[in-house]
Amino acid sequence: MMSGGESLVAGLVDHGIDTVFGLPGAQIYGLFDALHRAGNAINVIGARHEQGSGYMAYGYARSTGRPAVLSVVPGPGMLNASAAMLTALGGNEPVLLLTGQVPTAFLGRGRGHLHEMPDQLAVMRGIVKWAERAEHASAGRAMVARAFQAMRSGRPGPAALEMPWDVFTQRAESPESTAGGPLPLHPDPPIDTDQIDQAAKLIKAAKNPMIFVGSGAIHARDAVLDLAESLDAPVVAFRSGRGIVGNDHDLGLILPAAYALWPETDLMIGIGTRLELPGWRWPYRPPGQKSIRIDIDPLEMRRFAPDVAIIADAAAATQALTEAVSRHGFSRTKGRREIIRAATAKALSDIQAIQPQMAYLDILRAALPRDSFLVEELSQVGFTSYFGFPVYEPRTYISGNYQGALGFGFPTALGVKVANSEKPVVVLAGDGGFMFTAQELATAVQYRIGIVALVFNNNAYFNVRRDQIDRFEGRAIASDLVNPDFVRFAESFGVTAERVDTPSAFKPALERALADGGPRLIEIAVENETSPWSVLHPPKPKGAD
Repeated sequence: MMSGGESLVAGLVDHGIDTVFGLPGAQIYGLFDALHRAGNAINVIGARHEQGSGYMAYGYARSTGRPAVLSVVPGPGMLNASAAMLTALGGNEPVLLLTGQVPTAFLGRGRGHLHEMPDQLAVMRGIVKWAERAEHASAGRAMVARAFQAMRSGRPGPAALEMPWDVFTQRAESPESTAGGPLPLHPDPPIDTDQIDQAAKLIKAAKNPMIFVGSGAIHARDAVLDLAESLDAPVVAFRSGRGIVGNDHDLGLILPAAYALWPETDLMIGIGTRLELPGWRWPYRPPGQKSIRIDIDPLEMRRFAPDVAIIADAAAATQALTEAVSRHGFSRTKGRREIIRAATAKALSDIQAIQPQMAYLDILRAALPRDSFLVEELSQVGFTSYFGFPVYEPRTYISGNYQGALGFGFPTALGVKVANSEKPVVVLAGDGGFMFTAQELATAVQYRIGIVALVFNNNAYFNVRRDQIDRFEGRAIASDLVNPDFVRFAESFGVTAERVDTPSAFKPALERALADGGPRLIEIAVENETSPWSVLHPPKPKGAD
């Protein structure tokens, strides 16, 4: 016999979940009681806001590739966590939200029960890959298995499972058929060998191919590198795919180096990526350029139609393509590596003009081990880190992807650290974004989560303010900020903090913070930051059509 809450917890244990992030409340008391009685099987991290719970789970999943779980109350609690679930959807991360519902007798009746909202399932289905309701205590374990099957099959993504208030404490016999552990994943699409051969023929005819990768190619890292090295093709990632081919490899390009080579690129190969850069950020596509896409999601081929579409698992398809190229043949362009190295050297020199952001990023990169984690937050230094912070290993550069949600960085970093306790974790935050979720300093202290938070304080939503001034005749409104004393603010939570205003002062402060074990906060006073947008949205090359 199991309660509904116990049935859900049993399902989590079936799938190897060791941590749940959450914030308990009336509708989900039965779940949190089951978590308490599960003892050491599952660690519970309690947040100070549902949004924090969601982003902690996202950080856990993003940094490991393993599923992560959060639980919050329905209605406003679910909505508070929804930004994180939408970020998980954009980032293709398997994050499971367990939430409650009104009691069974009140379902769909609109009686105004606590936290009731019209058709919560419909709302959740709009922001996750799969959402369902467990109507009876006996169904919980099986529904958890279905959620994990949906999250991990095909293109990964988040899921949500709701249970009515009374069902969490309802007791029922758990069917033996639900105790068999994880369900088999849905089969991947089979590789179309004709498409592989067509792609190999395009590669054979090319002189200067370029490879773009996203999070869908992380597990295909070895296959991507094999293909790149066989073609002398540079590999480019915007955010999610950074580190698949590290920036310390000849072929691992940062954005401005890739864009410098773009006019001569006659073949674009996209692997597990939405192709955000060539799709719409870069204002120019070389005439006559051909394209190949490898993606497990067939919808991607309609969003950006290539000359050859390979709908398959990225690792298997990329390996098959490399083998086909070996059969069909490919002649490397003479001196291609030297050209790539020269483009990289020039780009690294040019971006030093973006100050003071690059000075801080250079110090940070030098101080961190290659496999440490950096979480970027929307800020001038965060934007600059897209190309100005070298990344060497996949999943070590944690981004909010295209959702770009202010406030995601600090709680996400907490989740990253929970999952990777032995490695340094640093978050880049602006003063505006940090204040969205600054209350999670209490969570960092309570659970001894030793991250280092860098808060770059320019007393504004600086990007907004600059856009208002530049585009609207100097009319800035609601973008200037009055901030607390961040050092005293952090100290009031029990977090050691200090303030610096130059890169030279930052270096020893960072060294102290990393040595301390944290949590630590460094406030960095900045002004007159150079805009990084000429790199992120570059102009057309001279002479381009």
